[in-house]
Amino acid sequence: MSEKVKVQFEYVINCSPKVLYNRLSSASGLAEWFADDVRVQGKRFTFIWEDSEQVAEMTLRKENRLVRFNWLEDEDLYFEFKITQDELTGDVSLIIIDFAEEDETDEARELWNTQIADLKHVLGS
Repeated sequence: MSEKVKVQFEYVINCSPKVLYNRLSSASGLAEWFADDVRVQGKRFTFIWEDSEQVAEMTLRKENRLVRFNWLEDEDLYFEFKITQDELTGDVSLIIIDFAEEDETDEARELWNTQIADLKHVLGS
């Protein structure tokens, strides 16, 4: 099994950090673009897609700035949403940190591009 490497992607999103944060940190928000369905028990999020489900724990959250989920089956692996806002332009960016097999970073980028397109659509961005 090959080593997973950390990958980072950045997207400019035209909405307020508060509105974006809600889509990244709540089950209802995540179910709109990230997974087909999301269930929450405490800090434990179950992400449901057509043919699979995965459980992650929200291990970090900073209001309107950051959310991190660690996968339960491999706690070293996580995905993180970081919201930044340019002080001069006011542009809001979403930085995603994820892990992918070394030879699958392009696929990971494509997957996130698709997800973020859905997110922008939901936000009307």
